[in-house]
Amino acid sequence: MTSARPSDDPEVIVFNLKKRYTGVSATVNALVPIQLGQWRLAYCGTPLPHGVPGMTLKQAIALSRKPPAGRAFRIWHVRRDHEMMAGLWARDVLRLPIKLVFTSAAQHLHGRFPRWLISRMDAVISTTPLAARFVPNTTAVVPHGIDLQRFAPPPDKVNAWADSGLPGRYGIGTFGRVRPDKGSDVFVDAMIAALPHLPDATAVIAGLAQPQHQAYETALREKIAAAGLSERIVFLGEVPAAEVHRWYQRCLLCVACPRYEPFGLTPFEAAATGCAVVCSRTGAFDQLTEPGETGELVDTGDAVGLADAVRRVMADPQRTLAMGEAARQRVTERFSLAQEAAGIGRVYRQLFDKT
Repeated sequence: MTSARPSDDPEVIVFNLKKRYTGVSATVNALVPIQLGQWRLAYCGTPLPHGVPGMTLKQAIALSRKPPAGRAFRIWHVRRDHEMMAGLWARDVLRLPIKLVFTSAAQHLHGRFPRWLISRMDAVISTTPLAARFVPNTTAVVPHGIDLQRFAPPPDKVNAWADSGLPGRYGIGTFGRVRPDKGSDVFVDAMIAALPHLPDATAVIAGLAQPQHQAYETALREKIAAAGLSERIVFLGEVPAAEVHRWYQRCLLCVACPRYEPFGLTPFEAAATGCAVVCSRTGAFDQLTEPGETGELVDTGDAVGLADAVRRVMADPQRTLAMGEAARQRVTERFSLAQEAAGIGRVYRQLFDKT
């Protein structure tokens, strides 16, 4: 819960109009409390765990019919296609005095319509250099940041697994939705191959299988049972956002093996708690994962390579712990939430200074 409150006359309005809690929601949830201390700022969208109330789109439009005190316009910071559409309607049809900032994370060529939407933004923030290659009008590259206070190492990382209530001495975790693009099956296949060689380790899968993916999860459970590993590869289901950090703290290793990811926050959050990381070559994972130093990188979809990498990293728990400490240091130096807020702030200032 933040002590700062939204401004009644904000110079910046941050949008998060999607009802389901997603990675974008997590980013906004983490950033807004910091930004409230830096800007006259308000939030528009679905209520978030940080406790900052959200106005409706209708309220944001009504508030934006005139510029804020001391400014020629308000900034609307949007992160999704439908938010860009709402912003363009407000700016270009209703002629409101606003400017639009969009954050782009996709590491592929956007579709024709999203490309057109992005081309109409007043400023574009890309989260990685690769994402910036697909957005010709990128204003700045600002990586996602991690809350280093919330995602912090436990007092005794090497023995933290005892708090889980699960078998073994060490935890290996993967975090995110249970579905094919997240590589849940790759993780399961790798764990079936690796765990017989790691008798002290238990693997957890923390994430929800939505209705359309429940048959997929059932098939994974059946495969695990056939391998006799149901007690050592455990589905946690959806972990509440406020509790995820505790599972990072309990695990010694975080595995992120999606087939595609725009950025991918979970291994960065886990690394901040002292986890070593094994990641597939997608998202921003190559900026976090230094082979042999913070963990290992493997090709997407390569369950055999993933199993080998996990075995190497977990072969010596003290070395795993050292990798986790190095991963924490990398996040601290390059991917803190304060650095992200500062980078976004520079883009806001650049827009305001043009007037």
